[in-house]
Amino acid sequence: MPTIIALDAMGSDRAPKPEVEGAILACRDYNVEAVLVGPEAQLRPALAAHPASAGLPISIVNASEVIGMQDKAAQAVRAKKDSSMRVGLRLVRDGKASGFVSAGNTGAVMATAKMVLGTVPGVDRPGLAAVFPTAAGTAALLLDVGANVDSKPQNLEQFAVMGEVYYRSILGNARPRVGLLSIGEEESKGNELTREAYKLLKQQPFNFVGNVEGRDLYNGKLDVIVCDGFVGNVALKISEGMVEAVRFLLKESLRATITRQVGFLISRRAFEDFKKRLDYSEYGGAPLLGVKGVCIVGHGSSNSNAIKNAIRVAAEGARFDINAKIEQELARTKAERESAQAPATSMQGISQAISSKL
Repeated sequence: MPTIIALDAMGSDRAPKPEVEGAILACRDYNVEAVLVGPEAQLRPALAAHPASAGLPISIVNASEVIGMQDKAAQAVRAKKDSSMRVGLRLVRDGKASGFVSAGNTGAVMATAKMVLGTVPGVDRPGLAAVFPTAAGTAALLLDVGANVDSKPQNLEQFAVMGEVYYRSILGNARPRVGLLSIGEEESKGNELTREAYKLLKQQPFNFVGNVEGRDLYNGKLDVIVCDGFVGNVALKISEGMVEAVRFLLKESLRATITRQVGFLISRRAFEDFKKRLDYSEYGGAPLLGVKGVCIVGHGSSNSNAIKNAIRVAAEGARFDINAKIEQELARTKAERESAQAPATSMQGISQAISSKL
């Protein structure tokens, strides 16, 4: 049976065009069924304008309100109760869809997901993960990239557990390398948050390699990189700007130096391959890990290819039952910690009893 994915059809900067086209591509290429959520009067003609949609499993669920990029997340979530985000997430909560995708206001998506879906047991704060291409041809997962600007050590520990489970399940590495983003590799380096988080992470049974630095995002030595949302969002935005600058500079250099036609065609093919490796649309979107349901947050400038791949990522998350695996790993972490603390607590009680008698 196809995996049903609810899609916020009014999220992106150019909605609903990329959403409608992306849904058509996803339903054509993957075993999915897309539910477009938004104003039916607007979506119906937009879908009908594409003859390729005929016969594909695409349906429309009406939502009378839209949360825009300019809206303040907290206010919009409370005021717009029939928004495309809220209606789509309710479909997931009620079991009518297996996942949700939106390229809309990131803050509003996260706030609505927490309110409608709730969090997985053991998760204090959900984390937003982003996939980065590496020089080794692999992918690196960075989280959190903006869901929490202030975090505690146990939040970073939970991000690490969720990221490791996600990487194992979706990206296929049985033992991913997990690192803590800091300003030096030594355990003593970093601020109070990273030093305390290091102590928690080194007790985990997964492959924790210690502190890593910013350059390790791209060299392929790490699979999962953990940080607080403030640092992660800055790293994400710098990376996006760097990719655009490199693309522009490389393109200008090729134009200036390649004169012969054959050489130009060869270099153009190499440039197109380079662009594809760095193209965010190939990775779909960022999973919001830790909520009770699959939720993928796309870039506001998402094109149809990005929407298509976001739907694919959502379907994979649902099929691999990511939330159940995350809950299981967090429960194991909690049980092991309580078990380790129990003997110490018991001995402390005995010591106090002896002291009182003396």
